Parts: sequence; structure tokens; C-alpha cells
Amino acid sequence: MNHQHTDGQRGHELLTALGRDPSAPIDQLNLDGCHLTALPESLRRCTDARVLSVYDNELTAVPDWVWSLTRLTTLNLSANRLTELSPELGRLTALEMLDLGHNGLNELPDVFSELRGLKFLYLSNNRLTGLPASLRHLDSLTYLNVTDNALTGLPEWLGELGSLVEVRAYNNVLSSLPASLGDLTELRELHAMNNRLGGVRPELGQCRHLSRLMLQGNALTTLPGEIGQLGMLAELDLRFNALSELPAEVGELEGLRVLDLRANRLTTVPEGLAFLSRLEKLDLRWNRLSSLPPAFQRLKERGCLIYT
Repeated sequence: MNHQHTDGQRGHELLTALGRDPSAPIDQLNLDGCHLTALPESLRRCTDARVLSVYDNELTAVPDWVWSLTRLTTLNLSANRLTELSPELGRLTALEMLDLGHNGLNELPDVFSELRGLKFLYLSNNRLTGLPASLRHLDSLTYLNVTDNALTGLPEWLGELGSLVEVRAYNNVLSSLPASLGDLTELRELHAMNNRLGGVRPELGQCRHLSRLMLQGNALTTLPGEIGQLGMLAELDLRFNALSELPAEVGELEGLRVLDLRANRLTTVPEGLAFLSRLEKLDLRWNRLSSLPPAFQRLKERGCLIYT
């Protein structure tokens, strides 16, 4: 996804252009990687700007005049040193992409009900322990990234974000996933690896468009049979869990291409896996299998890679 990155003049070239002709209209303000500790005051006159990107600088605060750039559709403040954010953020009602990742934010202002047009929201690599309730109003949101924080759970209202296509929540301390995930009928990818999940809610089986389900590095001991309802699932990663068995319904995942079961406690696998016509790779290493069902020979014969 290249919506994070801008075109046109960048960095010091942009600042030079502003100094040369202060009246020139500039649509995109790109100051990525300029070692800035503060935003240049010359930018405050750029009230028609649609993009402000200051990725990878050394900012510790956002000046108040930024909240007056109300035509912004993209605001990238990632990879700075921000520890708090003004509630004036809510004035930027035209925003479609907001990147606050890789900072030191402990909490977010509860103003997201004002940002109803937001489609992409990056909150990764902060110090968040919770999400503001106003996020539930982002009914246009298609991409949510909350990775590398300190979240113990995802809110039940997550299921109200009906436009979500991709959720990334890995590298947190999640102990469970909300049942309301099943209401996300447009969801294509769920990345929840490296958490503390002990199980998967059966409601997840209602996400009929899900194509990637990444659950490696958790504490899963069982899977619900409803997982077999995910007919469009192409990749299922369950490595480094504590599964001792798989439900027979895994053999109903007709779209499955990659199934990674490494480093679990499996002693058997469902014979139905042998009849998955699209399966290209099956990784069973580091389990407790003494043998495979004879029917698995048909997988090998048609070229499926099987690692044991």
C-alpha cells in the first residue's frame, strides 16, 4: 500500500521552494527523514495542503497550527517522539489516512467520531493499553493496525466497523478476540500472531471473505469446528501453539493453499486435508505424528509440498 508516501518536492527541496516563493500553492508537504525537532513555521500558511508527512523525524510535539490545515486527507506523524496528541486532531475532518505509529503514545484523544472519513489508521509500536471508544464510529475504516502495543484485548465494538478489510493486532498481549469479529463480513486478513490467545471464537467462522488468518505464536489448544466455514481462506498459520488436535472441519477449507502447523502437539491430522484440491504447502514439522493418513499420498502425487 503506497498511501503512506507522497509525491512532489520533498524535504529541504520543499523548504527551499517555500522560501523562494511563499505564495506558491503546495498540495503535498513531505518532510520525511529531515531530522526535524520542530515543524518549520513556513508551513503554517499552506492551508490548501492535502498531505502532511513528517515520518522519521525527532518531533516531540505537534504545533497547534497543524490542526488548522483542515483540508488534509493524509497526516503521517509516524516514527517521531510524540508522547501525547491534542484533541484538536478532531478538527481534521477530511482525513482519510492517519499514521501515528512508532511513537511513545500512552493514549489517544477520544475524538475519532469527528473523523468519519478515515480509511487507514496506523497505531503500531506505541504504548497503548486501550483504544478510545470514539473509534467505533469509523464506519469507513478499511485498515486498522494496532500492532506492537500493550493491548490485553480488542473491544467488542470492533464488529461495528463494517468496512474493515484488514486488521493487524500482532505483538500485543491479547488473551482473547471479541465475538463481534464475526460481524466483519468484509474482512480479508486478520493478523493476531504473537499474543496470548488460548482459543478462537466460533463466530470467526462468519467472516466468509477471510483469506489470511495468522495466529502463530499464541497458546491455542483447540480450534472451533466453525473454522471450516471459511471457504475463501487461502492461508492459515497456526505454528508455535499448543494444538493437540484439529477439528475435522479443517478438511472443508476448499480455498486453502498454505497450512502451517509447525511446533504444536499434534498426534494425528484430519484425513480430509488430503482432499483439499488447492493445497500447495502443508508444514507438519515439530509435532508428535507417528504417521500420516494413507490418503495424503494423493497430495504428494499432485505436487503439494508436505514437510514432516
